[in-house]
Amino acid sequence: MAEFRHDIKDSDLEKHIFQFRARLALVLVVLMILGLFARMVWLQVWQYDAHAARSERNRIHVEAVPPTRGLIYDREGRLLAENLPSHSLTIVRERAGNLDLVLRRICDLLEMGPGCVDEMHQRAMTRRRPFEPALLVDQLTDDQMAKLSVNRYLLPGVEIEAQLRRYYPMGEDLTHVLGYVGRINEKELKRLDPTQYSGTHYVGKSGVERFYEDQLHGQVGYRKVETNARGRVLRVLERQPPQPGSDIVLQIDAKLQKEANKALGDYRGAVVAIEPKTGGILAMASMPSFDPNLFVSGIDRKTYQALRQDPDLPLFNRVTHGRYPPGSTVKPFLALAGLETGSVTLDTVVNDPGYFQLPNDSRRYRNWKRWGHGRVDLHRAIEVSNDTYFYHMAYIMGIDDLSQTMQRFGFGSDTSLDVEGARPGLMPSRAWKRRAHNQPWYPGETLSVGIGQGYWLSTPLQLATATAVLAEHGRWVQPRLAKSINGKELPLITPDTPPDIQLHNPEYWDFVVNALVDVMSGPEGTGRRAGRGLTYKMAGKSGTAQVFSLAKDQEYDADKLPEHLHDHALFISFAPADDPQIAISVLAENSGGGSGVAGPIARHLSDFYLLPRLKAQQAEKEGSTDGETP
Repeated sequence: MAEFRHDIKDSDLEKHIFQFRARLALVLVVLMILGLFARMVWLQVWQYDAHAARSERNRIHVEAVPPTRGLIYDREGRLLAENLPSHSLTIVRERAGNLDLVLRRICDLLEMGPGCVDEMHQRAMTRRRPFEPALLVDQLTDDQMAKLSVNRYLLPGVEIEAQLRRYYPMGEDLTHVLGYVGRINEKELKRLDPTQYSGTHYVGKSGVERFYEDQLHGQVGYRKVETNARGRVLRVLERQPPQPGSDIVLQIDAKLQKEANKALGDYRGAVVAIEPKTGGILAMASMPSFDPNLFVSGIDRKTYQALRQDPDLPLFNRVTHGRYPPGSTVKPFLALAGLETGSVTLDTVVNDPGYFQLPNDSRRYRNWKRWGHGRVDLHRAIEVSNDTYFYHMAYIMGIDDLSQTMQRFGFGSDTSLDVEGARPGLMPSRAWKRRAHNQPWYPGETLSVGIGQGYWLSTPLQLATATAVLAEHGRWVQPRLAKSINGKELPLITPDTPPDIQLHNPEYWDFVVNALVDVMSGPEGTGRRAGRGLTYKMAGKSGTAQVFSLAKDQEYDADKLPEHLHDHALFISFAPADDPQIAISVLAENSGGGSGVAGPIARHLSDFYLLPRLKAQQAEKEGSTDGETP
């Protein structure tokens, strides 16, 4: 008999299980709702302040507003450095999202060449504060701005900013005076105060722009802005305006500066002109030069390499960094040293056969004139630039007294107030040689120094400074470029000003000045060709700096030497000799004798500067006389 099993369905059990599961699900749902509610209460109530501040930070940002850089003028009010309106492209990394994608889009839109993305990436990653824009492209063209504006929705974090760009209207004429501004690099970021340079892309790199950076820069301002999700500024909520930089008036005479560059022509050289009474630098030319505007927005690699590899060294500031043997230009100062130390008197006469010999030494130290000048006193020694006389005087004086006296005129040190990067030159001494070469000092070396050769090196700025001190009969006023800052005149004398040079006999000053006048106007004066037709008294002294040493009994022949071994030509002067208004030093590299090349340049610049002024002074004097009651 077959057995059949029948499963009996338990409806009550199923109902019970379903109700249990439903209640459990309800409880879980309620718990989840309660959890969400609790979380909401926690976030909205207990954490409200923290999240409100965080939301505010995402929506509200404080942006730096860079100050307007101060302007630079010459002594007559001519504008030398100004700010022109420009547009640049910046990016805030924190708002860019996919930075590489954004940078690629920019390069494509601007149709920039290979390496664009890498260069842009390097600029974008420049160290800075959070949400501070980084400069990508400077000086956008109208076409570039149009392309970027149309595609702004593809470029999150990118902005076109209106700004002021530095511009130098005189171009290369004032490069080595003003210097230039350029983009802030990584090294500069480490030394600059981030609170003062936030939002600033440029800093002074050289010259006046660097020395007076703190005054020209100004103080950064700030603005609080509201932005949308893409970082676009919706409105400005609060503003603290920046304080513009100070305007600076220089002692420079822009017309004289331009004329100095023109006078040097194709020569590699330098000209420095100083107003003796104030120390104001009227002109400071170094040629060849370059256009500083090339560096403001970042010079391209090809142009920069061309400047660096130029054999004429346009990047080299010969005024402050060029160190040359001063040659015979220092004989007036050596004459004063000889008189002051008693090594010679006003009446000392030396017989010159064309050379000088040390006792018990067969070597002949030659005069520039092969057969000599015969009997020579100190006045004539200066007028004809007699080497033998100064060999004799240097030998008697000795290197110690010679070096110490020359240091009083500023040789061997930087005595300028505000000439950025000025080098001290070299005034040799017995102690210096022992320290530098671990060797004793030899008498023959004193003779070389006694005519401005040997180890003695000076810059054109030092020569002009010493000439100004001589013109003022020992009164020291340090050379300076700045005349006033924000309308406030700068003091002539500072705590660092060297003491005035007091001679035992003040008549020595007039004696040397009269000899220098005869250099220009006397029958034997080495500068008489440059002095022809003078309508005022001009004191001057030529010099020739040897580039290499001649062997014993070897004669200098420029025709047999390559150009880079030709002598340097130098000249110093001041005028009018009885009321000095300008002191000048001229250097022309590898151009031969100082009287033939450098002398005419000094004369031309003296005429250019003085003649209009002397004419005006004479007219004023005559007008004053005509107005007197008889």
